Amino acid sequence: MQVPRRFLPSLPLLAAFESAARTGSVTAAAKELNLTQSAVSRQIRALEEQLDVELFHREKQTIKLTVGGEGYAREIRDALRKISSASLNLRANPFGGTLNLAILPTFGTRWLAPRLSDFLAQNPGITVNLVTKITAFDFRLEPVDAAIHFGRPEWPGGELTLLRHEIVVPACSPALRKQFDFVDPSDLRQAPLLHLASRPDAWERWMVTNGVMPDAVHGMLFDQFATAAQAAIAGVGVALLPKFLIEEELALGKLVCALDVQMKSAEEYYLVWPSDRTSHPPLLAFKKWILAQTAADR
Repeated sequence: MQVPRRFLPSLPLLAAFESAARTGSVTAAAKELNLTQSAVSRQIRALEEQLDVELFHREKQTIKLTVGGEGYAREIRDALRKISSASLNLRANPFGGTLNLAILPTFGTRWLAPRLSDFLAQNPGITVNLVTKITAFDFRLEPVDAAIHFGRPEWPGGELTLLRHEIVVPACSPALRKQFDFVDPSDLRQAPLLHLASRPDAWERWMVTNGVMPDAVHGMLFDQFATAAQAAIAGVGVALLPKFLIEEELALGKLVCALDVQMKSAEEYYLVWPSDRTSHPPLLAFKKWILAQTAADR
């Protein structure tokens, strides 16, 4: 169904409105858009006339968004950001496809980045843009084609496929292991335990799995694996870390296993994408490649 033209305002009108709404000033919007104040005012008036809706309350030299204008500004801002992102992607790669991929920070830097050149070599013409996302998000609100997800096989409005399982180990510095001389799992309760905000009950699950009462497991809280790993290297405490993400530190002896006791995480890694991007050629190519890369870990 074709949308009536009056509901498709021109970009200059929308840009003038969005800038004024964001800055709260016609003067600031004019400076930002390199226009005169009267030009910006005329564009906003034209938009209001086209929509037949008042977007701003005007008092002397000030403007304030109406309730309707506030909601409209929020949606227009998202739309303009998507248009801008699409234009940048097209300019960067006019002849091939582009994959906008949301990644988890440590997975992206430790596992994906070192292997990405292989994917690009196998798929010339495809550009991969990476953006960090720590938590789940709404694909409808983000210009993203797919995401790396750690958790349960659940993502509203998305389809997913399993990439790999995860084994975590209690990791610490050699000096800390020597200091506490760990012998069995219950000994770890005497050492400082480092927790991840995204996995607040990980230590409790590890304790239960190894027959230890899961109480008195308080400690420092970190929002990312990288900082928790660095704290463990520095001897601050013991952290439960994915073994495949700290292979280098284990090999170099910067980290050691406090005990040779592993635990399989209840959650797993998935590639997830919005249903309307299922047939996107760069996504199909990336999906095929990453599934081959993680086949041994499933």
